[in-house]
Amino acid sequence: MDRLRSPGGCPWDAEQTHASLVPYLLEEVHELAEAVDEGDRAGLREELGDVLLQVVFHARIAAEDAADPFDVDDVARDLVAKLVHRHPHVFAGADTPAERLHAQWDAIKKAEKHRDSALDGVPGALPALARAQKVAARAGRAGLDVPAALAAATGGAGFGDRLLALALEAHDEGVDAEGELRRATARLEQVLRSLEG
Repeated sequence: MDRLRSPGGCPWDAEQTHASLVPYLLEEVHELAEAVDEGDRAGLREELGDVLLQVVFHARIAAEDAADPFDVDDVARDLVAKLVHRHPHVFAGADTPAERLHAQWDAIKKAEKHRDSALDGVPGALPALARAQKVAARAGRAGLDVPAALAAATGGAGFGDRLLALALEAHDEGVDAEGELRRATARLEQVLRSLEG
């Protein structure tokens, strides 16, 4: 990556920024999810490499920042520290029952990130069904009454209200709504392709 970004390297790579790479990062993550859905081991390996390329690319761009540089080694060190800190039941000998792990994880993240709400930190850019389920999961773990909040927030008649209700129903049943819709769409696509030819 250093060579690609350096003089005499690749002009396209050299002109990229964090912002210009976001669409490629998202595309690679979706391709990785597709390889997982399809059980494609060769595709999984390839797409993991493409996601890793995005990490290396972004870290290289960050290393060029004069005000606050960091590189891929810094990213890896921070990740290791975060994993150790968020898993005291593994690395610090704390005895935490399995049913308390989510609550422990949320409490640690809330303290790390100085969050005021259980919903802080749910990315707005998540796909809508996944975001709805993440909001419901966080709210439920915080003891909030999600069904009552849903009733207060929606009129129930619009498409968005119905989609939200379905996403929350899927969450209650332990179903990944985003994955289910992705797989159902793939089945529809397969049938439509067979009708074409």
